[in-house]
Parts: sequence; C-alpha cells; structure tokens
Amino acid sequence: MREHFLPLAVPWIGEREHALVREALESGWITTGPKAHELGRRIAALAGARHGLAVNSATGALHLALAALGVGRGDEVITSTYTFVACVNVIEHVGATPVLVDVEPDTLCLDPAAVEAALGPRTRALLTVDYAGHPCDYGRLLPLAERAGVPIVEDAAHALGAAWRGRPVGSYARVTAFSFYATKNLTTGEGGAAVTDDDALAERLALLSLHGMNRDAWKRYAASGSWYYEVTAPGYKYNFSDVLAAIGLGQLERFEAFQRRRAEIVARYREGLGGVPGVRLPGARADVTHAWHIYPVALELERLACDRARFIQELRAENIGTSVHFIPIHLHPHFRDSLGLREGAFPVAEDAYRRAVTLPLFPRMSDSDVDDVIAAVRKVLAHFAR
Repeated sequence: MREHFLPLAVPWIGEREHALVREALESGWITTGPKAHELGRRIAALAGARHGLAVNSATGALHLALAALGVGRGDEVITSTYTFVACVNVIEHVGATPVLVDVEPDTLCLDPAAVEAALGPRTRALLTVDYAGHPCDYGRLLPLAERAGVPIVEDAAHALGAAWRGRPVGSYARVTAFSFYATKNLTTGEGGAAVTDDDALAERLALLSLHGMNRDAWKRYAASGSWYYEVTAPGYKYNFSDVLAAIGLGQLERFEAFQRRRAEIVARYREGLGGVPGVRLPGARADVTHAWHIYPVALELERLACDRARFIQELRAENIGTSVHFIPIHLHPHFRDSLGLREGAFPVAEDAYRRAVTLPLFPRMSDSDVDDVIAAVRKVLAHFAR
C-alpha cells in the first residue's frame, strides 16, 4: 500500500499562472476584460474555430448554444444517457425535451444508429458528448444531422485537444463547448468556452452571455468605453472573470506538455494492466486523437467475486482514489420520472455503468504513482478472482 492517498485528479498550477493572476489583480480589471477575451480567442485557435467566447462553465456554453440556436418549448434535443447531468439540464432550461439514446460499447459515445432512430419532426438539435476525451463518430453523425437539417452542439467538456480525422474538436460542430473545471485537461478552477465558425451565432452567444447587453458593454468602464448600452434580448450572466482567465492563459502555455504526459500515463497503464484478467481498458479508434481526460476501466464482473462498490473500497484501502463516470441520466429520479424511462431502457450504458471505475489520470502523476495504481488494481483483481 502506498503511504499517501493518490487523488483522482490534481490541477497543476505553476509560477506562470501565479504571475498572470497577479498581473490581472494589479491591473484593476478583474471581471470580464482583455484576458477573458484573449482566452476565448486562443481556445478558438486551438480548436480550429473562427470565434471563441470564454464563459463561466461548459454548462453555460451549452445553455447559450441552445438558446442562441433558438431551441425552445415544443422542441426535442437528442443526447446521450451516458453523460453528466448538465447536458440534459440545459435542454430543459430552454424548455425543450431531452430525447436520450444509448451509446456504442467501445467508445461509450452516442450510437449513430440510435440517433437516427430517434430523429423526428420535433428534433431541433443533436447534443453530442465526447466521452472521456474520445470524439464521437462524426463520420456518421454529421451526415445524419445534415440530412435532418439540425445543428450539432458538441459537448467537448472532456475533449479539448482531441481530434477526429485530423480535424481538432471544435472545428466541425455548429457550436462546441469546452470545460475548464478543476479536474479538466486545462483548468481555470471554474470556467468554459463556446467556439463556432458562424459569425452571427458568435455575436448572439456573446450577447446572451452578458444580460443581453450589446457586445461592447464590457468596455463601459474602460477609457475607450461608453456608459451607454442597450439590452436587445433577455440574456444570462455567463461572463468570465479576467482573474480566472489568467490561469487559463498560463495553462495554455503548457497544454501540449500536459497532453503528452497524459498519453504517457495511458501507455504505462496499458503496459501494466493490458491483458490482466478481470478488467478491460479503454481504447481509441484509429481515426481519432484521444484527449484522455479520464481513464475509465470496465470490470469483468463475471470473473470477480466482488461488485464495483467493493472494488472501489479495496482501492481506497490501498490509498488509490477513484470515481465513476457516469450514472446514466435515465437512472436519476428526476429524469426517470419526467421522461418515463426505467432501468433496461439503454442496455449498453447500463452495463457500462455497472462495470465502470475511473482511475487517476493527471499530468502531475509520477511514474511511481502510476505504478502504484497498477499494483493496487492487480492486487485487488487477484484477490477477488473467481
């Protein structure tokens, strides 16, 4: 057993982030300002998009996307049941109805065949989810959306830095949302961004993100600004602080190194756990670059004399932190009741959930940390082997 507890994820905040935060604090401009706008532009460049807007969360970015696209009451939005609840909450926030579908067993991303079956006359958008950092099968989803005449809103909260067929995530959906939460590949503590190639949509996103005030309203306290503004839509309060944006700008300077380290850790996990009875490891399809936000393994429960809860408990006793990603949406009481869904509705997602354990993965992990996880997993699997 290792001496100290290893968490699931720990952010890596360096001297550069500290310096940029001090710069923001000393500038006197700590709310939305030049650093927030710079972060939005640089995230767009990383994602291969023309426009980027830094906001307070990926949830906010998804909500803004649906609202800016005019999705509302009476509409349906198709999305995955195997995701975080924010994806489905925002559909209800705009008054639309979530239509849940199952996932593909290898990637746990949206099953295009299930999406096609769910398309109907009330479908107004597809909200795709790039689970764990693996892009969905956009080779099938993009043509489906085009034929149906509906936009794709991409939840890429896990997938900054990922790519599909050589194209960066953020360069093909109508709007793509990224997350900068504390555990994410690039963090600002709290935060996110929306990116798009659509000029008019980018302007609408910016407008709605700050009370519906006109696009230059954030400058009204600067020397070049004006006190006068107009509200042209009932917007929201999703704008982003320059103090947090400063952290993101510092993180961007090391983002490629962060991603390389994540890939190295994944390779070490594969070497140490590949082929071990009792566990299946996540993979990546040949046409994608995986962002490796999380490392979810699947327990082969048929080979084990324990359930998932006991497995997690035993890893905790070895000082290894874990989590589960995710509880399927239709198993939560609110959505179970409001959507009239029950256990058995989405067998692939339910089976994945029953087996899922997420192992630690973050760039600050040493090789010794990774080896401790591998040793603990192998020990518990051996102990409970049938």
